[in-house]
Amino acid sequence: MNTHFKSIILKSTGASELVEKETIQELWSGYGKIVRVALENSPIESVVVKHVQLLRNHNHPRGWNTDIGHQRKLKSYEVETTWYNTYSEYSLARLPKCFALEHKDDEVLIVLEDLDKAGFPLRKHNITWESVDTCLEWLAKFHASYLGKVPNGLWDVGTYWHLETRPQELEVLEDKALKNAAYAIDKKLNDCTFKTFVHGDAKLANFCFSEHGEVAGVDFQYVGGGCGMKDVAYFVGSCLNESDCERLESRILNTYFAYLHKALGKTNDALENEWRALYRVAWADFHRFLKGWSPGHWKINSYSERITAEVIKNL
Repeated sequence: MNTHFKSIILKSTGASELVEKETIQELWSGYGKIVRVALENSPIESVVVKHVQLLRNHNHPRGWNTDIGHQRKLKSYEVETTWYNTYSEYSLARLPKCFALEHKDDEVLIVLEDLDKAGFPLRKHNITWESVDTCLEWLAKFHASYLGKVPNGLWDVGTYWHLETRPQELEVLEDKALKNAAYAIDKKLNDCTFKTFVHGDAKLANFCFSEHGEVAGVDFQYVGGGCGMKDVAYFVGSCLNESDCERLESRILNTYFAYLHKALGKTNDALENEWRALYRVAWADFHRFLKGWSPGHWKINSYSERITAEVIKNL
């Protein structure tokens, strides 16, 4: 990390010295890394620093090394800095505080609260209903925070798999019925009356849990406008097997909408009716991306195939 970025971290935290303790993860396709930084003589023990390097010399793990992919990544980091700078403070859902943002040459620095130290040290790979419930509450609070807001400086349409940003994956999609229906599915979601900001990558890996069952969300590169069902369907698919996705579908939606109405402070039947009808459409939308991007992916299952066929039939 260069001297300028180190000075930004020290100034924003009031620390006299810093030490890079560990790399939490490398960013997707080699765009930098996320590190935990220990601080000296600061009221803050440590921070998490996202250090992004935007030079065009990266290797995509699935071979999608294209300018389209590079431009999408550049935009995603612009979106994330705008998100923390302009919108994050209005979230009812717990997320890391942002201490500093800096853009210099081809590098971006985001200095964030260390959620491990803030009481959210757990990451889960297997999940109980209690944790599903907690994450649905987080999503409901997040969506309630931005209902009706215009995503200026964010993605006009949120989610990392949005059709307009994924022409290559659509081109190679071998499922002809789904390929032909892709734009109609996308339009149905985009034409919804009730729009909010969606997280855009609300997988289980982007939730940090406390010992007491609370949760905080991270990673806001794909925040943008849209129907909240995109986040709900994607989250469910990230952590439940196909039989549980099907068996718990009603319970999932009932739980989410109960939390949404509570966060809004009133019951909005029109919103619930519209979004409930779009849950499976949102599922089909992600299924379209997945089948083009990674046809052998474990998330492609009989439940996804069946409800996507149903959505196409009902378009």
